[in-house]
Amino acid sequence: MHVLLIHVDGKLPNLALMKLAHWHRSQGHRVTLIRRRRRDLFDPAYDAVYASAIFSDSNKFFPQIKSDWPNVIFGGTGTANRLTVESLIGKDYEFYDYHDYPDFTESIGFTKRGCRLSCKFCVVPQKEGKPYFLNSINNIWRGAPYPRKLHLLDNDFFGHESWRDHIREIIDGNFHVCLSQGINVRMITTETAEALASIQYRNTAFNRRVIYCAWDMLKDEQVFFTGINKLEKAGIPSSHVRAYMLIGFDKHETWDRIWYRFNRMVERDIEPYAMVFHKPGEPARTDLKCFQRWTNRGLYRIVPWADYRRQTKSDESVAAWHRAAA
Repeated sequence: MHVLLIHVDGKLPNLALMKLAHWHRSQGHRVTLIRRRRRDLFDPAYDAVYASAIFSDSNKFFPQIKSDWPNVIFGGTGTANRLTVESLIGKDYEFYDYHDYPDFTESIGFTKRGCRLSCKFCVVPQKEGKPYFLNSINNIWRGAPYPRKLHLLDNDFFGHESWRDHIREIIDGNFHVCLSQGINVRMITTETAEALASIQYRNTAFNRRVIYCAWDMLKDEQVFFTGINKLEKAGIPSSHVRAYMLIGFDKHETWDRIWYRFNRMVERDIEPYAMVFHKPGEPARTDLKCFQRWTNRGLYRIVPWADYRRQTKSDESVAAWHRAAA
C-alpha cells in the first residue's frame, strides 16, 4: 500500500501527518509526504491520500487537490472536517514519525488537548472538548542528540492540573519551550504567571524570549490587561508578549475599534499579530489582509499606515487611523 500525505500549509511539521506516517509505516506501508498542492507528472497512483491544513484560508487549494487526487481525505483545523487520526485508524495513537522533516531538529507535541473556553471562532472546543492530559515533557522530547527545544502546541497549557508537573519537567530538564498556540491570558493567575517566568520561554525560532497570548475581542480589554499586569509583576515584561489580534469576526467591529486595540497594545510595548477571520468559502477582506501584512511584518514601526495603504482619505481604515492619531 502506498500512502500520500499532503502538508498543505504551516511552517512547522504537521503532527497529524506525522502520526499517520508512523502508523502506516508500522503496518508496512510505503509513505510519501509532499508540501506541494499539485500533482506532478511523475506522481504514481496512491492507495490512500490525506491532506492536512491548519489555516482556514487554505481552503482555496482544496478544489485543485481534490481534482488531482479524487480519493483525498481532508483534515485539520483549516477544514470543516472534524475527522481525527484516531477516528481514521480506530484507536488512540501518540507516536510520531519525524522522517519526512529531516531539517527539523526540535521536538514537537502536546502535553494536553482541549480548552476551558468556548470561543465561537475556534474549533478546538468542538473537536477536542475540555482539557485532558496527553503526554509528559520527557516523552515529547526526542532525546539526545536532539536539542532540548520543545514546540508545545497546547491550546490551553494551564487548563489541566498536570501543568505543575510539566513546569517541573521543563525546569529540571533545562528545556527551552515555545508555546506558540498562546496561553489563556484572560485566565492567568499569580501562580501560573510565576510559573511562566520560571521557564525558558522562546519564540518559534528559539532566538528571542516571547510569550504568546491573544486579545480577540474589544470587550475583553480589562481582563486582558489584568493578565498582562500579572505577567509583568511575575517578571515577564510586556516587550516579551506577542498578542494574536483577531480581526474580521466581531460583528460590531469598526476600524476605530481595530485601531483602539492596536494602539493600546503598542503603547504597552506588546507586539500585535493580526489574524484575519473569514468564513470558509468566502474571500477575506483585502483591507484586513493589508493590515495583517503591515502589522505582522513590523512595518508599523517604520511606515505610517496611510503611506502603506496608498489609497485616498475616503478609505475608512485611513480615516480611522488619522482619528486615532489625533
